[in-house]
Amino acid sequence: MSRLEQVRARLVEEHIEALLVTDLLNLRYLANFTGTTGVAVITQTEAYFITDFRYMQQASHQAVGYTIRENKQPIFAEVADLISELDLKTIAIEADHMTVSTYLAIKELFKAKIIETRGLVENIRQVKEDSEIEIIKEACEITDQSFDHILKYIKVGMTEIQVANELERFLKDKGASGMSFDTIVASGYRSAMPHGRASEKIIEEGDIITLDYGCYYKGYASDMTRTIAIGSIDPKLEEIYHIVLEAHEEVNRHTKAGMTGKEIDALARDYIESKGYGQYFGHSTGHGLGLNVHELPAVSFKNPDGVVKENMVITNEPGIYIEGLGGVRIENDLVVTTDGVIELNKSPKNLIII
Repeated sequence: MSRLEQVRARLVEEHIEALLVTDLLNLRYLANFTGTTGVAVITQTEAYFITDFRYMQQASHQAVGYTIRENKQPIFAEVADLISELDLKTIAIEADHMTVSTYLAIKELFKAKIIETRGLVENIRQVKEDSEIEIIKEACEITDQSFDHILKYIKVGMTEIQVANELERFLKDKGASGMSFDTIVASGYRSAMPHGRASEKIIEEGDIITLDYGCYYKGYASDMTRTIAIGSIDPKLEEIYHIVLEAHEEVNRHTKAGMTGKEIDALARDYIESKGYGQYFGHSTGHGLGLNVHELPAVSFKNPDGVVKENMVITNEPGIYIEGLGGVRIENDLVVTTDGVIELNKSPKNLIII
């Protein structure tokens, strides 16, 4: 079933005549559109793509199967005209991707009843097609190459920002269009900050360094974390490292399709708790990965009902963080199968000491 057919099936199930797609990632997913201005109106039988003069040629090449309309008036006024032409009585919106001011405006413009939906397209996006998995694999491959490169680059006396900039330069040189999030380089005491973005802190002998980064490649994200050491580190950090690594491997060994996000999360969380460090692991074990670096499904203790299915791509990233000492996180991207997982990252996970 095509992506459009899946959306239409949902519309039929929900007794909705049409869906207004405004999120740019969902527009890319459903219409291959990579511009910055446009909306789609998908009915149970037809599909329309509306954009302005700047993107008309682009949309005509990318949004195959859509009727392309140019908005010479405000874009939602054009949508209102289309609703009237099609005599639509109901139209769904993506409630998570619309401001209150836009919602109030379209309530005045649209004659159809507005139905607020959440995650309609995002839920379809969770299960990846083979072509999507192949692109994510390629994004992970250049992420691996950048890790090998940065190990040869990092030196005592550099700042975290210097390291982050070199990672980003290398990835873009290899074809990445950009970083999938702000690069995390957290050294020494700052490694206890799970999201310690690169700072002016100078890397010192005896530091443990968390490197959490990823890139966008052909529209899809990668996300990898490695923790390395500069010279001899505190024995307590070495102990923590091996606990986190074993928790990470517990997830790899036992995860398979049919488990809930909470069940997968428990594989890492229960092991860390058994070693006495449960209070120092406060975030989720992972998240979905695709057109967005953080998307469904949630691999979390907060997700007891969401079932992970075959060909979903998730991250596996347990960590332990102790203020004043430091922290460790290890992360790979995984493809879920019926009887296990496939790790997309190949970078070594043993404790590397530079």
